[in-house]
Amino acid sequence: MVNEVLRTDIPNDWDVITLGDYAQIFRGGSPRPIQAFLTTSDQGINWIKIGDVGAGEKFIESTEEKIIPEGVSRSRMVYKGDLILSNSMSYGRPYIMNIEGCIHDGWLVIQKYDRLFNREYLYYALSSDLTMRQYVAMAAGSSVQNLNKEKVSKVVLPCPKILEQKKIAEVLSSIDALIVELQKLIRKKKDIRQGTMQMLVTGKKRLDGFDGEWVKINLSKNSKLKARIGWQGLTTAEYLDEGYSYLITGTDFKDGQIDWNGCHYVDYNRYEQDPNIQVSNGDLLLTKDGTIGKVAYVADLTRPATLNSGVFLVKPITDAYTAHFMFYVLESSVFKDFLQQLSAGSTINHLYQKDLVKFDLYVPPTKEEQEAIAGILFDMDSDIHRLEKKLSKYQKIKQGMMEELLTGKVRLI
Repeated sequence: MVNEVLRTDIPNDWDVITLGDYAQIFRGGSPRPIQAFLTTSDQGINWIKIGDVGAGEKFIESTEEKIIPEGVSRSRMVYKGDLILSNSMSYGRPYIMNIEGCIHDGWLVIQKYDRLFNREYLYYALSSDLTMRQYVAMAAGSSVQNLNKEKVSKVVLPCPKILEQKKIAEVLSSIDALIVELQKLIRKKKDIRQGTMQMLVTGKKRLDGFDGEWVKINLSKNSKLKARIGWQGLTTAEYLDEGYSYLITGTDFKDGQIDWNGCHYVDYNRYEQDPNIQVSNGDLLLTKDGTIGKVAYVADLTRPATLNSGVFLVKPITDAYTAHFMFYVLESSVFKDFLQQLSAGSTINHLYQKDLVKFDLYVPPTKEEQEAIAGILFDMDSDIHRLEKKLSKYQKIKQGMMEELLTGKVRLI
């Protein structure tokens, strides 16, 4: 039964254990109403929430809020060195406590495991696909995707001797350190890019060699704005895994580009049905349903493409602006502020063509300056995309290393 759960051959000199037999597992508690127990006092106890951890982080170092002693008595204390698991949201993602604190009922805590496990080895073992597959198997047939003490207690883990656990953890920690540093660098470059974009597309900073007053234009008057008229009879049954033309939807937008790998396809007749929404390189796309105002600049299209409902195709019809420059304007606070004014404090769930008639903006007086601005920002984007590809490569390497090391397929000498 154990090998059936693990789906692998574990080395003969490793143990295979059930976590609940060698660790104490508890669920957090939430005093109600929690607002009555929160405090800004430095004398309070750290109150740990899902929002206190970021994607890819390993340790919990600090919290935004604290809780008073009466609230602590109704919750669950955790201590430095404990592991906590999210039992919803990121579902089973472990974190190592580097502070003392108190958890609400969105967390499970694993304590008193150290007679058998190295702390960081256990962290990686609980992060592995091996463990996640067990959670999925336990949840089979249920629509409720929450963990609980009973499920975590039943998790089966390979367990080498402590010395080998430490060596495995050291190797995985090394690749984690590279990943964390790369993530920090990407965040820094994104912040710089955002600040630079804001300065350049608003004219607060001018590039050398350019002068003259910026010109006020209206996006709608200088553009052809087209979208699929209703669904034009298109049904989800016509979404193909392979076909003549890409079918671009709002969910295919990613970091200012279209993720072609995620696109469905439609046949030739659907593509030919409406030339107004046939997409070409150099086009600008804007979402008008779902998440409003996502923008993509098409530069890497290799086959025909058309639009699903929910997306505007934006093409300049005058010399007032270039599509590449406008892409960065629509990504900036210039357009975000416009959308906020449209909503006037409420949530808008659809962007109409008549709304864009109201969008006035200032642009550099020449296409040369617009393209120079777009070129600088494009180079920054290219640098970030290169680092993100490198990050993805490291993350895949780490996943492969975890699979090999945590199952004993590869042994460390």
